[in-house]
Amino acid sequence: MSEPTEANGTEPAGSAAGRHVRVVLVDDHRMFRTGVQAEIGQTGQTGVEVVGEAADVDQAVTVITATRPEVVLLDVHLPGGGGVEVLRRCAPLMSDAERPVRFLALSVSDAAEDVIGVIRGGARGYVTKTITGTDLVDSIFRVQEGDAVFSPRLAGFVLDAFASTDAPPVDEDLDRLTQREREVLRLIARGYAYKEIAKQLFISVKTVESHVSAVLRKLQLSNRHELTRWATARRLV
Repeated sequence: MSEPTEANGTEPAGSAAGRHVRVVLVDDHRMFRTGVQAEIGQTGQTGVEVVGEAADVDQAVTVITATRPEVVLLDVHLPGGGGVEVLRRCAPLMSDAERPVRFLALSVSDAAEDVIGVIRGGARGYVTKTITGTDLVDSIFRVQEGDAVFSPRLAGFVLDAFASTDAPPVDEDLDRLTQREREVLRLIARGYAYKEIAKQLFISVKTVESHVSAVLRKLQLSNRHELTRWATARRLV
């Protein structure tokens, strides 16, 4: 974060300036949570107080319910059903008129289906993990105030999805897949090798193989070439 300018006395970007917000971090990678905590959790400077962390859906619901933060930074891909499942189970907290809990998705994914999924689930915004600490702090406060916040170009996905008054068609085959399985499917369709997928998603090759087997079984397909054709036909690549 930038230092204050002594000449004009302006506050540094991300400075607390009398603001305060209670936040819960939800992400299945401990090192990422630690990094975010270090970047934004200096409450005296940023005004952000991290009151809890969680690594999967069940933990997230428990921590959010217990701490009642004002904003939750929510990863899209989580063990136990993904960010959408957290949103579904926390719906009563989001609709609380007096103390609403608001969600800001923070994910490495910029896939349209991920963005639209969590926004339909009730999240107030979606930013990618390339965001700077200063911009993330600003986004948190904007969400606290009820604004919608998106990384550049992601807002277009949402506008396109909600532009029509007609409900989008439901893809029952795709709905059978978990968020992680969809992510593996998308990378397989893009031609990634199992080792490359494992490195990209911070999981083991064996876990990638298990996800691919599950996807093939659920979609009743035989091999990765059929997976690629299936994903391409649905414009998931």
